[in-house]
This record gives sequence, structure tokens and C-alpha cells, in this order.
Amino acid sequence: MAHPIMFTDDDPGLAELRRICLALPGAEERISHGRPTFRAGKIFAAFGGSLASAGGERSDRRQRIRPGEHRMVPSAFIFTPDAVDLPAIDADERFFVPAYYGPYGGRAIDLDDPALDWSEIAELADASYRRVAPRRLLAELDARTVHRTEYPYPPASS
Repeated sequence: MAHPIMFTDDDPGLAELRRICLALPGAEERISHGRPTFRAGKIFAAFGGSLASAGGERSDRRQRIRPGEHRMVPSAFIFTPDAVDLPAIDADERFFVPAYYGPYGGRAIDLDDPALDWSEIAELADASYRRVAPRRLLAELDARTVHRTEYPYPPASS
């Protein structure tokens, strides 16, 4: 049985996330469990997901989540940060541990936040991509004259 689609194509956050993720070499979008995922062989980013408190031990005051509870965040960017960046991300209240991806190091941020910095999203997507992309794609990315974390990206060619 197929999962129901849990997003709308006209979501502005999804459109911008697509622009960022699909600009990376070899990146492709696939629907998994009703949500868009972005892959370079393996998943490096996803759109949408539910919020879960960290390890079921602490509550998230900002999101009013008690340990073990979940809340849907339909416009979330889910990514896997470098281990060295994880303490800073976990200390920042804008980020949360998403259900399903959290136990594997995944973190997320709500794309509906009016103070969202898209250049930061581009940096996070780039770092997550670099964790899973094959060497040949990383070499292609590094050879580009405009580095992908420079935002805004040049307009997509049609």
C-alpha cells in the first residue's frame, strides 16, 4: 500500500529547498513515505516530518512538546549535520530532532520561520550532501566556480 502524499507542490519552502538541493551534482528528488527526499545515492535531505523531543528525555519548551510526544511540522528541512556541528545545532532552539531521522543523527528546522536564513539552509544542505555523495560528485562540486553555499544561487536554467 502506497503512503499518502503529505506535501503540496506549491509550498514556497519546498520550492526553495528543491532549488538548493537539486543544484548539487547528481542530486535527485524521490518521494519516500509520502514526502520529498533529496539523494546523491543516499538521502541527504528531506522535506516535512514530525517533531520529536531529544531522546524522549527533555521537553522542547519553544514547541511545547513534552518528552515522548510528537508534533507535525509540515514544512521542515531535515538534514544530517557533521558530528562537529551537532552540539551547536542542538543548542540552537530553531532546530529539533525529527522522528525517524533523529536516531540516525538527523536534525530539522521549520522552513515557515519568518526569520529563516536561506544561506544557512544552503550551507546545511551542502554539508549533509557531502556526508553521502560519492567522491566523483564531490570533485564536481568542488570544481565549480560558484560554490553552492553562496546564496542566492544563480537562476536555474530552463
